[in-house]
Amino acid sequence: MTKLSVNINKIATLRNSRGGNNPDVTKAAVDIQQFGADGITVHPRPDERHIRYSDVYAIKKIITTEFNIEGNCSEQKFVDLVLAAKPDQVTLVPDALGQITSDHGWNTIEHRDYLTKMIRIFKNAHIRVSIFVDPVVEMVEGAAATGTDRVELYTEGYARGYANSDKEKAIAPYIAAAEKARKLGLGINAGHDLDLHNLAYFSQHIPWLDEVSIGHALISDALYVGLQNAVQLYKRQLNQ
Repeated sequence: MTKLSVNINKIATLRNSRGGNNPDVTKAAVDIQQFGADGITVHPRPDERHIRYSDVYAIKKIITTEFNIEGNCSEQKFVDLVLAAKPDQVTLVPDALGQITSDHGWNTIEHRDYLTKMIRIFKNAHIRVSIFVDPVVEMVEGAAATGTDRVELYTEGYARGYANSDKEKAIAPYIAAAEKARKLGLGINAGHDLDLHNLAYFSQHIPWLDEVSIGHALISDALYVGLQNAVQLYKRQLNQ
């Protein structure tokens, strides 16, 4: 069954907008896993505009489900954080400094040597590695050559196509990329703009999907239905 990892960055954004510790990000992580989530994802950025590095250590101390840290390994501070916190998984994302949100995957062919070196560092610390890739078969093949454990398919293109009533065309490259990853022995994650409208269709067409990471949409839905209900609704979409 596909696991749901909830990205709690937006909870930290709300806290930081006012100062203090309301909402409590660490408590939110505990509550979300009690509500049924299979994991917690954080994406600390160098400016700490949402998740702070101190949050990562605090969450690691109390987390009982899987812990996934996303970020750009070109920042030594990020590398040091991951090696110190030792999450279950690190997801390498090619974000530029100051980027608002992730908007593309790695060129695994052009950056193969670099990714191979960085992946070895994390795997030597017994941390599972996933790398963010676009739904392109060649990029998946390039990822396999780096030694990564998994790929995370960047799903904004799928979400946009689904919203435009072209879901068959939107899902096609993801099926092809996922099938290639499966043949190459890679685990498959997915994330970005997945929501209650498009998640079930995506997971039904890639039933061997290991994990989805969802933050913005789930936290937005929680404003209307509550956090516990939101987690359960997303779990139901994965179970259809």
